[in-house]
Amino acid sequence: MKSKKLAELCREFAENKKAENVSILDVRKASSVTDYFVVVSGSSEPHLRAIVDEITEQLKTGHDLKPSRVDGPKGGAWVVLDYFDVIVHVMRSDVRELYDLESLWNDATKAAGPKTRKKKKKESD
Repeated sequence: MKSKKLAELCREFAENKKAENVSILDVRKASSVTDYFVVVSGSSEPHLRAIVDEITEQLKTGHDLKPSRVDGPKGGAWVVLDYFDVIVHVMRSDVRELYDLESLWNDATKAAGPKTRKKKKKESD
């Protein structure tokens, strides 16, 4: 699977669990370690755990992919999933603001900026 497609799948799976402020950073020109960072925020440790579980389970069952490494406690404020060409950072919002990965990687071009989720219209009874 191409790395951009994998990054997009990670974004999709994170959004399945209502991840916030999802960004894909194209770091191919700035890093020899990976092609893309997927950076997502969650509101609490249980929310982060749900996002991490969704990404790992969907990629495992649907695409036979497992992260080469998972860093950070599963119930912690920052979990990193390393899929070689794509590294996923799942962070609590306050931690993301503190470390500001997007600014640290300002040489990276954004492949896809934050996606705003539209609220679904409630159907009238």
